[in-house]
Amino acid sequence: MRQGRTYLKKDDQVEVIAGKDKGRVGKILKILPAESKAIVERINMVKRHTKPTEMNQQGQIVEREAAIHVSNLQLICPECTKTGRIGKKILEDGTKIRFCKSCGESIEKKA
Repeated sequence: MRQGRTYLKKDDQVEVIAGKDKGRVGKILKILPAESKAIVERINMVKRHTKPTEMNQQGQIVEREAAIHVSNLQLICPECTKTGRIGKKILEDGTKIRFCKSCGESIEKKA
């Protein structure tokens, strides 16, 4: 299986554009590049039935986030606060940045 490349990174703010959670916004908690999926905060919640163990004496039903395919997510630009397409470019000093194609501003976190 080919490893998928994605323009999304951890802590990016994204909107779901397809599926049961369409229109909801959340922060990326984890990227799974081998599967081209991401885990987004409070999106695609599933119920997980756990068996009793030494630490957890009672079995219970735990609600947690499941992975969602990156094609169903769209990045929200921190500058113009719109969802849109993302481009990549290399600056004169050789650093690679992601930029919003609608406003042209950089998406990278300010250090």
